[in-house]
Amino acid sequence: MDDSHRTARTRAAPYLAVALALVGALLAPPVPAAAGALPGGPATEAGWTWPLEPQPAVAHPFDPPARPWLSGHRGVDLAGAPGAAVRAPQAGTVSFSGWVVDRPVVTIDHGDGLRSSFEPVQATVPVGSAVAQGEEFGVVSAPGTAHCADGACLHWGVRRGEDYVDPLAFLGDRRPSVLLPWDGAP
Repeated sequence: MDDSHRTARTRAAPYLAVALALVGALLAPPVPAAAGALPGGPATEAGWTWPLEPQPAVAHPFDPPARPWLSGHRGVDLAGAPGAAVRAPQAGTVSFSGWVVDRPVVTIDHGDGLRSSFEPVQATVPVGSAVAQGEEFGVVSAPGTAHCADGACLHWGVRRGEDYVDPLAFLGDRRPSVLLPWDGAP
């Protein structure tokens, strides 16, 4: 074989590789979006409710670490007074109730790999109890066992498998309102 044919094949090789990669990409199944990637959270999980009533202020937002082993804020802190009723944001089963380090924690398993944890919360139902969305399962614990420095908050964390995700993404459509110009007509 002469060198001109070998050179033509050498020049065509990168184009062939790109063409094969494109065909492979087109034939590959779609990859699901990450949880909370869209504003308002995943459509199938929208409709969770706030664990405190009335809707609390967010004292500290979700701030995930850059790497799993680094520090970060793996949940949200909601303004809440000691003794306030804590309600299930979505139906599930109480899977844990007990002390973790120096504060009481309650975890609800919502199924499909989703778990909510709340602290500091004293459970009012036993482990294994099924709770409906909006049903009280505990109360914010007294000062001295608080997550927040001033003792007036509820920490709410949500895990999908072992990954922490923003709890606020599950509260339905939270996109900002858009005000349109008004021309004065009714």
